[in-house]
Amino acid sequence: MSLLQLEDISKKFGQVVVGEGISFQLEQGDTVGIVGPNGAGKTSLFAMISGDIAPDSGAILFDGHNIAHLSPAKRARAGIGRTYQVPRPFENMTVFENALLGAQQGARTRGQKSYDLAYGALERTGLASFANRSAGSLTLLHRKRLELARALATAPRVLLLDEIAGGLTDLEVNELTAIIRSLRSEGIAVVWIEHVVRALLTTVERLLCLASGVVVADGEPKTVLASDAVRSVYLGGRVLETQGPNE
Repeated sequence: MSLLQLEDISKKFGQVVVGEGISFQLEQGDTVGIVGPNGAGKTSLFAMISGDIAPDSGAILFDGHNIAHLSPAKRARAGIGRTYQVPRPFENMTVFENALLGAQQGARTRGQKSYDLAYGALERTGLASFANRSAGSLTLLHRKRLELARALATAPRVLLLDEIAGGLTDLEVNELTAIIRSLRSEGIAVVWIEHVVRALLTTVERLLCLASGVVVADGEPKTVLASDAVRSVYLGGRVLETQGPNE
């Protein structure tokens, strides 16, 4: 039984198709990247998995159970964590308080266990020394790390990362990918939407390419990037393995 299974997921907003017949499975510890042009339906796919929007058809199974009826909060408590393209910290709270809220609301823990989860998430993301700082004072890199820490504080079994490397320097991307690679050893399955392709190539074992809500390629990352279907999606241009964060 797969940890997460999408079965023929489809979604339209009016005449705009953001998902059409999407199916894939995710096992414990898997690392999967998702690429595709703007408007391909990548973030909408995450929203359907996390419960922010409902698919028009198809099924989403987590641990063999259909979670279509579950709210985003209940899916988080079940073990589905996510980040957002634009970090959303509570700026008037400290970095630790932000992580603590993730542990209390996402993992539904209280007392010392909440503190341990929150502080552990800050340690894993290199933010422990920033614990007492206001979240509103953080740089972009540290806001991205806090976004990841808050998701980790929910004790996820599946972690959805939405363009978490965007806007960072090469060195910052390397630091972030090192953190993400370490999650595999903990058995956390990661699905990562990213335009910084080189970050995916050093991290994921499998790559999906979406276009107009359809999976046009799925497999080993370099093979997917070299496929005619993916080259066509990117208007005939090369998908650069050395692509930097601002390209």
